[in-house]
This record gives sequence, C-alpha cells and structure tokens, in this order.
Amino acid sequence: MTRSDLEALARRWMTFWQGADLADFTALHAPDFVDHAAAGRPSDRAGFRDGIAALYAAFPDFHARIEDLIVDEAGAKIVVRWSATGRHAAPFMGFAATGRTLNFHGLELLHCRDGVIAARWGEWDAESLLDQLPA
Repeated sequence: MTRSDLEALARRWMTFWQGADLADFTALHAPDFVDHAAAGRPSDRAGFRDGIAALYAAFPDFHARIEDLIVDEAGAKIVVRWSATGRHAAPFMGFAATGRTLNFHGLELLHCRDGVIAARWGEWDAESLLDQLPA
C-alpha cells in the first residue's frame, strides 16, 4: 500500500468512529483481524466489534478527531493520536449514565494489509475519563 493509500484508510477508519454506524466495520477490518489491546474482550474481529457497539451504546454521539497521523509506508503501519467527545447516555465501565459530555484521548497503531486493517494496538486515557465521572 502506498502512503496515500494508508492515509486514506486511516481517515476512512476515523470516519467510521463518528457515531453509531457499524455498517463499514467489515469492509475496514480483515477477516483475521487481531486486536492487541488489553481490553478484556476477545481479540478477534467480533470481539472488537462488540467493544465498539458497547461504546456506541454508552456514547451514541461519540465523535473522534485525528490530532496526529503518522504513516510508515514500508511497514504498512499507521499511528493515530486522537481525541473525542461523547455524551454519557448509558452505563459504561460500571458507571451509570451521567448525561455529561466526556472527553477521550488515545493512540492507535494499525497494521494494514490488502487495503484493510489487519491488526490494532490501541490505548486510551481511561484515568482521565474516570476523573470526569462522579466518585
């Protein structure tokens, strides 16, 4: 994949994160996709999709923005530093819905193959998120 292809895939992937539409999920992730995040869910494509569905249920207006985008053409890898907001409308991480708009921040390392995401390593600032929730 060229640098341009990788950048376009990263932008398409981030567009996918804008709201609760999972229609493009299968088209963006390889059948043998592996999620390397320590999220406590299955690391396959179905587990990742279920995690996203849970996030969308809790934050139906979740909106992410690319803050930085780094492309490694030779390695077919993309790094995305992102920020996001979403209104906490349903239970999440053991917290009842607050109705508050919360701020998120994170990093994604995506390995691409044949025009799709083959693997993901992602981390977000959960501590910052928890600080925004009532004690």
